[in-house]
Amino acid sequence: MGVADLFHPHHRKQPPPDPQDPAQSGSLSASSPASADERVREESWFRHLLGRPEFAALAGTVMVFIVFGVAAGNSGMFNLDGVMNWSQVAAYLGLISVGACLLMIAGEFDLSIGSMIGFAGMMVALPTMYFHWPIWLAIVFAFVGSMLLGALNGYLVMRTRLPSFIVTLAFLFILRGLTLALSVMFADRTIISGVGDVARQDWFAHTFFQGVAFRGLFVWLGHLGLVKMLDNGTPLVPGIPKVLLWWLVLAVVCAFTLAKTRFGNWIFAVGGDANAAKNVGVPVRRVKISLFVLTAFCSALYAVLQVCDIGSAAADRGLQAEFEAIIAAVIGGTLLTGGYGSVVGACFGALIFGVVQIGITYTNVDSDWFRVFLGVMLLFAVLFNHYVRGRVAASR
Repeated sequence: MGVADLFHPHHRKQPPPDPQDPAQSGSLSASSPASADERVREESWFRHLLGRPEFAALAGTVMVFIVFGVAAGNSGMFNLDGVMNWSQVAAYLGLISVGACLLMIAGEFDLSIGSMIGFAGMMVALPTMYFHWPIWLAIVFAFVGSMLLGALNGYLVMRTRLPSFIVTLAFLFILRGLTLALSVMFADRTIISGVGDVARQDWFAHTFFQGVAFRGLFVWLGHLGLVKMLDNGTPLVPGIPKVLLWWLVLAVVCAFTLAKTRFGNWIFAVGGDANAAKNVGVPVRRVKISLFVLTAFCSALYAVLQVCDIGSAAADRGLQAEFEAIIAAVIGGTLLTGGYGSVVGACFGALIFGVVQIGITYTNVDSDWFRVFLGVMLLFAVLFNHYVRGRVAASR
């Protein structure tokens, strides 16, 4: 039995009956069917599905698609170019919501995610444009610097035993202030442009972080008439944005790690009861610091992709992104108290966010209602998670 079996409700197994116990042996020989025994009671598929952390997000996704299918079905929202628009928004949020989800399952928060996006973007732009570094080196510098700051976040949380909410809130202001101060100090402005042109000439940046993939495939599909072509002979949708591929890879790796590896069991155990996990040999400190490093990596990846694609870095990038990532994780079934959640659910939460944010522009609804809808979805998710937590507690 893995460590997660001790803490995660879906993995807890009932002890087998003792044949030496007369009371139990008598029940085994009774004529009543085994299914009547409380210990071998089967759960219906619907109750099993209801108990999955991603169920609320899946139901919400279906509801959102139905609503916009009716309200904006003929507007082009579900044409290929429209799909690419809202899926790209979902992908950017999905990158940071995956990291936030795993950290929340482990019982911690990182409120510096948004500020880290802005700071990492400046770590790419300033050395490239004002110190004439190769952009590939600036990208590596941004990843390493962000991950070191994430490790510092985790170390301070574990060392001081202060709530991660407080420590990362401090870093939210520190990193945002540093981003503003350094951009003004070296560039005398808060927006640094021209990075996209440099990235276009660099093999590493252009291949992994800029533009779209599978251009040739979409040109071929265009010639077959499956993709709309422009007058100049290029497809309307030139390819798949690379942020979508990064999101897919990150989500698959993290979902597999959480569900199928010992480290994933440790994450559930640490979030369920850190003291009990430590007593059975789980390296609590290493797990939590590693997850803070992961959230910093996700923020840096978001920043690098955005800077290379948009072609500029700005001091206000990533503003309130930390709350959006937490909202996506909560909509996806992650409990605020830790010990329960799903990477797949967080991805569905990000997808809901992207569909609603872009879908509103295809309707006659004022875009100000987007925040209202997001708040309603968050409230619904919290109430549903509270219900699930009650079921989990009742089953213990």
